[in-house]
Amino acid sequence: MLNDSEREGLFKAIFERRDIRSFNGKSISKDKLNNILMAGHHAPSVGFMQPWDFIVIDSQGVKERLAHACHKEIQALSIHYEDEKKTRFLSLKLEGIREAPITICITCDPTRGGGHVLGRNSIPETDILSVACCIQNMWLASYAEGIAMGWVSFYKKTDVREILNIPPHIDPVALISLGYTDFYPTKPILEQEDWERRRNLNNLIHHNVWE
Repeated sequence: MLNDSEREGLFKAIFERRDIRSFNGKSISKDKLNNILMAGHHAPSVGFMQPWDFIVIDSQGVKERLAHACHKEIQALSIHYEDEKKTRFLSLKLEGIREAPITICITCDPTRGGGHVLGRNSIPETDILSVACCIQNMWLASYAEGIAMGWVSFYKKTDVREILNIPPHIDPVALISLGYTDFYPTKPILEQEDWERRRNLNNLIHHNVWE
């Protein structure tokens, strides 16, 4: 069990961790990187299948290719907005892969554990949900290590598979960029930019049934 200061530290990490896009290029020590990876690997997973793998990318050439793939997708998605909304969308900094010293591709292997994984047969997507738990652990560990993390989700999976030589049955769930930043916002960036606002928790709680 946690003592009072440990509990406060946990909730501080939950409430204050941010999705960061700007990095200053300072390198990350191997110990800190290993701690973040270990935190991800100790995430809960359905049937203890541990469906994740981690591709650690520090090659500038590979990062350039990934950033280009993300930029293509951002441009493609901009057609869904018009006029001022489109201008605002394109002005948002949605990835920092080039600047971050490390980017990690976190994947999901749906075949891990074989044809019958305890708890997964009824709800197949629990493998990706388990990877999401892994990512959240890494986010909290990054915050604890004083390292900024950004989750990049603007890319075509086929592009990332080709760039990183990922087998066709493996799902590249997320690209996360890690590094140090000079600009750590007090609010989530999209809330700060007035793109979205945090919803009222009371409006999201139901009792016994969906009212």
